[in-house]
Amino acid sequence: MVNKFLAIYVTVSCMLFNQFTHAQKATNPIIFADVPDMSMIRVGGTYYMSSTTMHMSPGLPVMKSTDLVNWKLVSYCYDTLVSNDEMNLENGKSTYGRGSWASSIRYHNGTYYVSTFAATSGKTHIYTTKNIEKGKWKAISFTPALHDHSLFFDDDGKIYMIYGNKKLTLIELKDDLTGIKEGGINKVIIEDVSQPGETVGNSGLGEGSQLFKVKGKYYLFNITWPHNGMRTVVIHRADKLTGPWEGRVALQDLGVAQGGLIDMPDGKWYSYLFRDYGAVGRIPYLVPVKWEDGWPLLGNDGKVPETVDLPANKSLIPGIVASDEFSRKPNEPALPLAWQWNHNPDNSLWSLTTRKGFLRLKTGRLDTSFLLARNTLTQRTIGPVCTSSISLNVSGMKDGDVAGLCLLQKNYGFVAVQVSGNTKSIVMINAGNGFPETAASIPFTTNTVYLKAACNFTEKKDVADFYYSLDGKTWHLIGTKLKMTYTLPHFMGYRFGLFNYATKQAGGFADVDFFRIAGK
Repeated sequence: MVNKFLAIYVTVSCMLFNQFTHAQKATNPIIFADVPDMSMIRVGGTYYMSSTTMHMSPGLPVMKSTDLVNWKLVSYCYDTLVSNDEMNLENGKSTYGRGSWASSIRYHNGTYYVSTFAATSGKTHIYTTKNIEKGKWKAISFTPALHDHSLFFDDDGKIYMIYGNKKLTLIELKDDLTGIKEGGINKVIIEDVSQPGETVGNSGLGEGSQLFKVKGKYYLFNITWPHNGMRTVVIHRADKLTGPWEGRVALQDLGVAQGGLIDMPDGKWYSYLFRDYGAVGRIPYLVPVKWEDGWPLLGNDGKVPETVDLPANKSLIPGIVASDEFSRKPNEPALPLAWQWNHNPDNSLWSLTTRKGFLRLKTGRLDTSFLLARNTLTQRTIGPVCTSSISLNVSGMKDGDVAGLCLLQKNYGFVAVQVSGNTKSIVMINAGNGFPETAASIPFTTNTVYLKAACNFTEKKDVADFYYSLDGKTWHLIGTKLKMTYTLPHFMGYRFGLFNYATKQAGGFADVDFFRIAGK
């Protein structure tokens, strides 16, 4: 009997120990939210990461971590990428899915550099600062837009970029970074990055270049996508930038790919990569790296681990997303970094001071489409499940106005207040099939309503429900379930958004008292 109880005790103890140790480790994904195209550096014991937010403003976010796992937003490289009809949502134009794409972050001689490129501007953009967290960014741009480039400062002081898709080109930049150096190196170094082996042959993709130098050798990371296969990491190495380059498949598991290398002060190495994960977007992973015969070996026996030997993940709230009561202390920024506008905002049409403690969204023109409405203020959704809720005062809305809480993507959905004549209605619009349909319309008479959206990204379920309340306590399901779909025209995970647009007359306003987000 004693032995039996001893066996039970040992078994339970082992289970508890395993659960405890599992809880003390980081789990993949490192960030369960849309943070694609990461580029990463380490400066001392601090890590900085840039990412893609495309058509959002401000843009080109920079995040900070001290453990590679838990990140917080600290800066944006620009407020406005460019001011044109596409970025301003004017004259029926937009730049969904474009804006600024994959960036490259570097630290060189006391200066931080973040570069990107944009079809929207037709240029390559480089931003520099001495203080990456609090300093102002200096902007440099030149033509052409160098696709998925990797900025690189070599030991001899020369500055390069490697760019392209499948056919990769090495170019030398001017010392002041204002353009391509005349008479400098300009050479195709890899004819087809997708051809190091049969497992990645016939790929229509060979991009996402990220270049590193380790112990005198150059290592170039790229992503390929074999026909009928999965997203794959390919690494090339060379003794000289001009080549010759030799390549091999580095990781082919779960579609986790595109990224690069990062080392820790204790000598450990990791590769940061991301995974397409349905409607929530492209989510970051970390895989351990070992070195063998001068090659980085990614993963555990070529597999992406569920856990990595790093500190446990903390909540993404408030580092990546954040609740907001819209009350500001003196010298606080008007909007926390978690917020981004859908395209460039019209700053004359929103305020946090007109009615203190509220975000006022005013209408300044007529719009026929929710997706072309200006001044939609957004935050990421997060997985595996999350909810957001708002309190909305509608006493200033005019006939034809629509204001509320959305889930923004091409196949969007929202719950909102719609004014028609003297009647106010709570409506749920479902565009899950690509076309907006009114799934519910409920008249009401009060001036304040509460709206909520709940998302479930567990195992790519990608569904959302919308709710309303008249007292902030009792919630009612409204409309139909939104089937969320990650679409390439928007090229971004679903975002919560606050909006107000006019269809009949400009000049109305809606006041948001709070935005509260919760996740699991």
